[in-house]
Amino acid sequence: MAATGADPRFDVPEPDAFTRPYWDAAAQGRLLLRHCAACGRTHHYPREFCPYCWSEDVRWRPASGRAVLYTWSVVHRNDLPPFGGRTPYVAAVVDLAEGPRMMTEVVECAQEELRVGMELDVSFREGGGGLAVPVFRPAGQPARAAGG
Repeated sequence: MAATGADPRFDVPEPDAFTRPYWDAAAQGRLLLRHCAACGRTHHYPREFCPYCWSEDVRWRPASGRAVLYTWSVVHRNDLPPFGGRTPYVAAVVDLAEGPRMMTEVVECAQEELRVGMELDVSFREGGGGLAVPVFRPAGQPARAAGG
């Protein structure tokens, strides 16, 4: 885990050579997914092979940034830094327009407005060290800077 100061951070990834394109794109406000040239399916989380046909002919491809809410949970307590300072927050699973499901967070939405199937757009939260983490907000809502 990447660390800042005395407390380790559990929301900031450690990019490696394989995932660097994903994190570089996120820092630029773009979401990338892995797409298999052999079977034509898109998957997430990033892997070096296709989880459907096992082909290694997979490439990064820009995603639309659109999703629908599949499920969520409102987190009221989390002792890992920096999550404790963000509670309550909405941990969610979304269905990306390209097909895969993704674990994420829903931001800029009152908890009572959350609905299964609601349309969402990607946004990005600064994670420190030049990294950004994809989060989702209600579709059609003007983007605000997501804090870290």
